[in-house]
Amino acid sequence: MRFSPKELHVIGALGFCGLVSAADNWFVSPALPSIAQTLSVLPSAAAIVLTAYLVPYGALQPVCGSLGDRFGRLRLLRVIVLGLAVGTFACSAVPTLPALVAARILTGCFAAGIISVSQAFVGDTVGAARRAGAVGILMGITFTGQGLSAGLGGILTDVVGWRAAFASFGALALVAWALLWTLREPAHAAGEKDGAGQASPNPCPRASKAAGRSLSPAAPVTFLRNAARVFFGPGRAVFLLACTTGVLFLGVYGLMGTFLSERCGLSATQAGLVMMLYGVFCLVGGALSGSLGARRGLSGVIAAGEVSGVCAALALVLVALTGWWQPALAAAACLGLGYILVQPTLVSLSMDADPAQAGLCTGLVGFGVFAGGGVGSTLGGALLAVAGYPALWVVAAALLACQLAVSVRVLRGR
Repeated sequence: MRFSPKELHVIGALGFCGLVSAADNWFVSPALPSIAQTLSVLPSAAAIVLTAYLVPYGALQPVCGSLGDRFGRLRLLRVIVLGLAVGTFACSAVPTLPALVAARILTGCFAAGIISVSQAFVGDTVGAARRAGAVGILMGITFTGQGLSAGLGGILTDVVGWRAAFASFGALALVAWALLWTLREPAHAAGEKDGAGQASPNPCPRASKAAGRSLSPAAPVTFLRNAARVFFGPGRAVFLLACTTGVLFLGVYGLMGTFLSERCGLSATQAGLVMMLYGVFCLVGGALSGSLGARRGLSGVIAAGEVSGVCAALALVLVALTGWWQPALAAAACLGLGYILVQPTLVSLSMDADPAQAGLCTGLVGFGVFAGGGVGSTLGGALLAVAGYPALWVVAAALLACQLAVSVRVLRGR
């Protein structure tokens, strides 16, 4: 699949924005012990920093999608990427944990729409026929940033400290913001770019009217009612699985850095390098998911991802019992492979819930995954404080096995 230089420029610029938004959260995981020491709190208490970013990051995705539709995607991206930069710089200067939590909440609010709005922008640019390939490249860049940032964040934390690490990622956000000024809003709708002729101004009046009511910032009650109708409608199994995927996969990943430091004695750099395998296997899983789906269907792809997640949790149980860091390599790889097989497949399934509002459906999956990730970090930290790491990873493995059993039953035949 070929893209023009202009299209590749759009994909690359927006991919870098997505990379920065993902990296801005996940580099924090191996830095948590250092943050906790500087701010005089327990590492388990410092895990709230992950939640503070992920909950608004997930909760506001559908809202940001509606704002992009109403005011223009590029205009919104310029505002929220600049807000991401300002919020990240603020994180580098805070004196206390509550102040850091407040700064992370602010940062998460701005970052919330970057990926979902970028996906829609790329779709507008390349057209429907090549949209899947373009969005695949976009998400590949983003997930690479999520994985590699753990290693980079650990190195920066060890070399210059966590405050300078935040400042460095703030500078990257400014670079992303500058790249947005090299783009222009697409002149044509996606259907027109595919050579289908001039699209009608309102190809589906009923759907357009419904979308306008549900997504308009001037009608928040209607928007929330419509979002709840979709979330809890016939496709609710997909959205609820998105929530548990966030709780389990992202919750486990968020606590790995502190675990490797406390149990195995790894430095922030060493823990981050181990966790970089997550990003590598996100790319591997993305390349495998298409052929796996063709053979086993979308439900089979999800099942394979959840099996991989169980293997990751069991590998962490082994690390907790022995103190060996080597099984953590397998854990990071299995976690990345599992996540990339499950999350994008849920996005694809969600579009069947209401094809007239596909953007809202995908935004609700994002809400479930990332808000669930924030909840998972909090619940994991609470369980850790009470029962320790072995119990934490055993519970994670058991819950992932339960999710596997439920998904096989409710998604059978899809």
